[in-house]
Amino acid sequence: MPPQLLPASAAAFAPRASSVNVVLSSKVEPWLTATLKRTNRVKRPLNSVPQHQRCLTETLSSPTAIWTLTSLMLPKAPEAELRKDSNPLIEALFNYQLIHVEAYIVHVDMVLRNEVAFKLTPDSIESLIEYHKEIHCVDIAANTYSWSEKELQVKKLHEEFIQAINKFVYRTHVSALEGLEEDGAGELLCGKSEEVKNNIMGLFLPLLPPPPRVVDIVRPPPLLPSSPAGANWWSQPTIPTSVPAPVDSWRVIPSSPSTTSSTDSNSLWASMGLNEIQLPSPTPSYSQPFSTAGLFYSAPQVSAPIPSLPLPSMLAQSQCGVSVGYGGFGWDRYQEYAATM
Repeated sequence: MPPQLLPASAAAFAPRASSVNVVLSSKVEPWLTATLKRTNRVKRPLNSVPQHQRCLTETLSSPTAIWTLTSLMLPKAPEAELRKDSNPLIEALFNYQLIHVEAYIVHVDMVLRNEVAFKLTPDSIESLIEYHKEIHCVDIAANTYSWSEKELQVKKLHEEFIQAINKFVYRTHVSALEGLEEDGAGELLCGKSEEVKNNIMGLFLPLLPPPPRVVDIVRPPPLLPSSPAGANWWSQPTIPTSVPAPVDSWRVIPSSPSTTSSTDSNSLWASMGLNEIQLPSPTPSYSQPFSTAGLFYSAPQVSAPIPSLPLPSMLAQSQCGVSVGYGGFGWDRYQEYAATM
């Protein structure tokens, strides 16, 4: 990209130069020749590049060569002092003002960048600075909360605006010279004034208050699973299961022996081999009632309980008859064993 060169008159707080810096190419565009002929009251010869350059320089260097870049509709007073009326037309007439932003040309380049540079006039700069101080700063200060350095921040913001508006230079294509009028005055065409308006209003920055301080929240230390208060954290609700309650085997066998029960017991024990029966030796004189609940425990999804098998000790406690036989195992001598107990 070619270097962006500007004359010293385009610097901030620099006065207007007596002559505009104009650089033309080796070939003059026809639209420039037509513009110069239209704006000059005195007919001058425009047959060469130096003649075009001399004519354009004298025209733009005239004290009356002031251009209107844009117009801004701004409030006349802070928001709290504006007049309230039901008619919006009356509010607009009493509460708003139209500021015309004017500038003069400081640089014309038709060789490297094909651009023209404008710098705001002192009157326009002064009007914008006054509006920023008396209205804009008051409104932004009223719309933000107070803190210790609020006034200092508002003052700093205004000083930054003064520097920015004095440094403001609008650069656009050289075709803007088609808006040139008599005595070097002019007006931007093709919607360029809206671009200038957006650039200037972008200099009116809002007041940004400092972010709120982060307050450290003191949280209690986490409780370990071993602490009593945290016991409920690790406890789990008891899941109800469908395991049937254990039933005492002596409740299953009737108290009085019958033929049917004897027959069933005989057939059941007869079907079992000697190797499948394990009896304690010696037989204890006293034992707790045997429960077979642990033998058929399974997962909660049990469709039906497994029938309990009667053991010899169960038959002895239920006082079964001697008719119960176990294939020569000695159970027919029940009366002798019962007498010794």
